[in-house]
Amino acid sequence: MTILTTVLGVVALLILTASLIYTFKVGKLVSERKANYDTQINEKVQEHPYARNPIFLAYLIAGVLSLSYIFYLAFTITR
Repeated sequence: MTILTTVLGVVALLILTASLIYTFKVGKLVSERKANYDTQINEKVQEHPYARNPIFLAYLIAGVLSLSYIFYLAFTITR
């Protein structure tokens, strides 16, 4: 290994370690805040937590649109 590769490896390891420590600190802070400020979740959301989550809906819609576009291109492009 060259010196540059070793230095870049050490820098990457330091960044990963610092990121892991920061993530744990933020997680602890969020859990402390959640214990103090969290309110009751709506019953409809409790019954269907995945169907009411906008992130999952966005992934689902993006996936369907992407697959639709791929199939459209596959059937309309002629060789």
